Amino acid sequence: MAFDIHKISGLSSQEAASRLQQYGFNELPQMRQSALFVFILKLFREPMFLLLLACATLYFILGNKEESLMLLGFVVVIMGITCYQEYRSERAVIALRNLSSPRAFVIRDGKGMRIAGRDVVPGDIIALHEGDSVPADSRLLDVTSLLLNESILTGESQPVRKISIGDLGEDVISRPGGDDLPFVYTGTQVVQGSGYAEVISTGINTEMGKIGKDLSTIGVRRTRLQQETDTLVRNFTIFGFTVCALVVIIYGITRADWLQGFLVGLTLAMAVLPEELPVVITIFLALGARRIAAHNVLTREIPMVEALGSATVLCVDKTGTITQNFMTVSELFVEGESMNASWSALPEMLPEWFHLLVEYGVLASQRDPFDPMEVAIKKFGEHYLKDTEHWHDSWRLIHQYPLSKKLLTISQVWQSKKNQHYMIAAKGAPEDIFDLCHLDAVKIKELQGKVHSIANKGLRVIGVAKAIFTETDLPDGQHDFDFEFLGLVGLEDPVRLNVLESVRTCYQAGIRVIMITGDYLSTAEKIASQIGLQIGSGTIIGAELAKMSDSELEGLIKTTNIFARILPEQKLRIVNALKAHGEIVAMTGDGVNDAPALKAANIGVAMGGRGTDVARESAGLVLLDDDFSSLVTAIRLGRRIYTNIKKATAYLLAVHLPIIGMTLIPVLFKWPLLLFPMHIVFLELIIDPTCSLVFEAVGEEPDIMRRAPRKSEEKLFASKTIILGLGQGVAVLVVSLAAFLVTRSLGWSENNIRAVVFVILVLSNLVLIFINLSERFLLSNVTLLSNRALWLVVIATLGFLTAVLTVPGLREVFLL
Repeated sequence: MAFDIHKISGLSSQEAASRLQQYGFNELPQMRQSALFVFILKLFREPMFLLLLACATLYFILGNKEESLMLLGFVVVIMGITCYQEYRSERAVIALRNLSSPRAFVIRDGKGMRIAGRDVVPGDIIALHEGDSVPADSRLLDVTSLLLNESILTGESQPVRKISIGDLGEDVISRPGGDDLPFVYTGTQVVQGSGYAEVISTGINTEMGKIGKDLSTIGVRRTRLQQETDTLVRNFTIFGFTVCALVVIIYGITRADWLQGFLVGLTLAMAVLPEELPVVITIFLALGARRIAAHNVLTREIPMVEALGSATVLCVDKTGTITQNFMTVSELFVEGESMNASWSALPEMLPEWFHLLVEYGVLASQRDPFDPMEVAIKKFGEHYLKDTEHWHDSWRLIHQYPLSKKLLTISQVWQSKKNQHYMIAAKGAPEDIFDLCHLDAVKIKELQGKVHSIANKGLRVIGVAKAIFTETDLPDGQHDFDFEFLGLVGLEDPVRLNVLESVRTCYQAGIRVIMITGDYLSTAEKIASQIGLQIGSGTIIGAELAKMSDSELEGLIKTTNIFARILPEQKLRIVNALKAHGEIVAMTGDGVNDAPALKAANIGVAMGGRGTDVARESAGLVLLDDDFSSLVTAIRLGRRIYTNIKKATAYLLAVHLPIIGMTLIPVLFKWPLLLFPMHIVFLELIIDPTCSLVFEAVGEEPDIMRRAPRKSEEKLFASKTIILGLGQGVAVLVVSLAAFLVTRSLGWSENNIRAVVFVILVLSNLVLIFINLSERFLLSNVTLLSNRALWLVVIATLGFLTAVLTVPGLREVFLL
């Protein structure tokens, strides 16, 4: 019996939920939330943690049990802070990884719907289309020219042909590889055609699960910033421990107290070690990616977060990114007769001479269309033809001839129950439809004039044709049919309301915007004028690009901002030409053939709504709502994240320098020691949450999108950042040292001198926080009231400082 999708209701929602409970999520083993003991185990490898334990042990040996217990208490607090930081960072990465689960189109409760691939269960009916990744091992119920790439399982790059289970029977063995088999497998990709399948295995029970492959897509590889930080921390650690060893030796020789010398050395090591830096980078990037996801931009690769701030060129598709991707039939043309088909001007009855055009436009589309253009055509057809002889719900789809690089048309072969001959409906690029119909040059020239006339209104234009075929064996190609030209359909896709402002924002931010479209040049220019796109000195169409050498393209691309009639594979040349000029390119794409360009771009951006899984897996970012403005928002957030990392870095350099100085200088000049481990730890309890919570929550600077893009080679620890941090640190050190010298000259006691210096260091720490909240040192540039972490740190610090200064037991422990 022939497969009829309209008679398939699929699983009910209740049954699907029950099976999800029974079989679990459709995913392979991947990164899971670490248990508490894993976090604690990591702590035992942290240098600061080991230093604290060593100091507590030395205090215990020296008989200072109160100090030892105090440090152990600090150990517990720091463990809590570190575990919380790790938890937030890891939870952010896991959430993003779950978001990036491949999608699946399933039929449930008699309706088609898109769900996360991890929610697919055995028994689900799934639809497969070109560019999809297969979400689960399945048996094919119906296919139309279906080819799959199974190289992920077999290693063979040649696509394999698929047939339906009804063509072989139920007892066929399921195995990957080979033509004419009715099974598809998790992770393989649809290269051509379409089909419907019933899921038979999910998760670890799939072929992919059996061989233990991990298809998790969000990488946790070290970013450039993290690598730069790792190098700096390593160098600081080597330098710090070398200096500390010298201090221990100097103290032991000059003061004949080796145990106390070890304690001083450990104190200096705690002051020198910039252990917060790696934490800052990891947390900022992970939480930044999650923050960006809240604005409908999924970060599949964490390095994209730091790359966003340096983007200099945005190459964007017109359809669905700049426009709303919600098409309507706006104009029809048949043999010299045109009709305004916009909804505001629709007649009650469709004139008879337009019936064939609409009828075969519908037949050339999917029965359950997902493409907005096909949705618009079917909706228009239903409105006028549903109850007429031109509506063919009972016809059976026999074969589909898909789009190809050489022929931008789709032809579908149908057969009715009443007769045996085939009816073929074709639609596609007008010039290719003209070619299919073998029109003469005069007719083509006449029709091209009409095409340009429709395109000049900003409409997308397609041609429609029909053919009848009476032989039993279908030919290999569309050109073997005797097509009759039926007419042209103009479709309108309105510009998104916020694109004009977003394009203006890009120009203010020093970012160039390039529109790349498969539509006619006149359509592209019309849209460009609506969104304020700077057209530049010229435009390039696909046919011209095909004739250009790479060097010619590189010369013209400096001033060309519109590319029309572009094939997907030509996007790669555009990306490479821009990169040859040193541009940092963000490229959007949605199709299978866009994958090379997305991979080649510095920032590949796939469409989440209409994009194929192949495109999504080739990109670093996914626009969940396909909106150009969301991409601009992501760039703004990327700039904010990098700026806040710079602020935290400058603060860290500034706050560590006076601590190091006031620990080391008394040793070198044989002055009374001012800072001991409990003082360093107290200051670290301010520094750690400040870096990971306060600076991460700082909003963007008001002019952040009026600055030029960051140079890609710019280092975080550039001379400007280092000079800024060291300058602030030296100022605090000078004030602290001056206070020490003045109070000492006045004959104050050692504890009182230490109290003054300690208070200055604590309060200057808070001052440095406020100073570094804005790059311009203007607190009016940042919103202070909304930063709850800031005020928690300030209140907690002042509260603890007050307690240390007023509670006798704490004064004694802190030697104040």
